Amino acid sequence: MKTMQKGFTLIELMIVVAIIGILAAIAIPQYQDYVARSQVTSALQEISPLKTAAEEKLLSGRSISDPTDLGAAGTAGGTITTEYATLTLNNAGDEDMEIVATLDQNVQPAVNGAVITLARSANGSWSCTVTAAGSSGWDDSYAPSGCPVS
Repeated sequence: MKTMQKGFTLIELMIVVAIIGILAAIAIPQYQDYVARSQVTSALQEISPLKTAAEEKLLSGRSISDPTDLGAAGTAGGTITTEYATLTLNNAGDEDMEIVATLDQNVQPAVNGAVITLARSANGSWSCTVTAAGSSGWDDSYAPSGCPVS
């Protein structure tokens, strides 16, 4: 009695490979978008605690000259480099100071060069904006909620 070999035919294997290719073509761009959004949000989370420190220093009359004065880890001298961004202060110590994070460290190309700005008004309120300067492939969905794209 003759037994038949069991297994997959070439066409069945090609169909499986095609299905995997289609799924990968959908999943990889979605994953890259997720990573870009998470990097922008992470940069915002790195600078958000500095608002409280800035308020405390301004209200107590102490001087602020760079991000290290607000408790940011790094060497004093004007800018601090974090995992995803470079932090700077504009109008340091003034009532209308700005805490700025420029995404330029280990980020997706779509968000490279984006700038997150936490701006303080003279009345003590803070606002957040994102500028997609220098970013090719930027999508407004990368901006965290409550931090509109300008």
